[in-house]
Amino acid sequence: MHYSAYHSVDVVNGEGTRCTLFVSGCEHACKGCYNQSTWRVDAGHLFTQTLEDLIIAELNDTRIKRRGLSLSGGDPLHPANIEAILRLVKRVKTECIGKDIWLWSGYKLDELSDAQQQVVKYIDVLIDGKFEQSLADPALKWRGSANQVVHNLTGKASNV
Repeated sequence: MHYSAYHSVDVVNGEGTRCTLFVSGCEHACKGCYNQSTWRVDAGHLFTQTLEDLIIAELNDTRIKRRGLSLSGGDPLHPANIEAILRLVKRVKTECIGKDIWLWSGYKLDELSDAQQQVVKYIDVLIDGKFEQSLADPALKWRGSANQVVHNLTGKASNV
């Protein structure tokens, strides 16, 4: 898997202070996408064990309390990303007690493959649906266009 950016302290992509990983690889090619540089699966940097370990360590760092991990992109549920994302979300749930996971995907919840559903089992909030420029609204919370849906999968999130 490749990624375009990692922010160890982020207050924009989900509730509270978070670690946010923007992965590479997206087949949706939404018109008006603000992150077109992440569409290619090989864009950006190689996601390494070192970065995975850093994310876990930073989620557990008590000096800066982070509520959880946000996964965006590109698309974390792109078939090329499933293996690495599944390993990461399993580690977060095992090693980062009490941390939530938010994930943005152009794939719809009711259309996910079996492999994608394996990832979703470990996340708390899924924002699904392709970005549609004609439905874009900057006033929407956690999403870019009105067709996208915020799914609170565990009831842990309070503002969704």
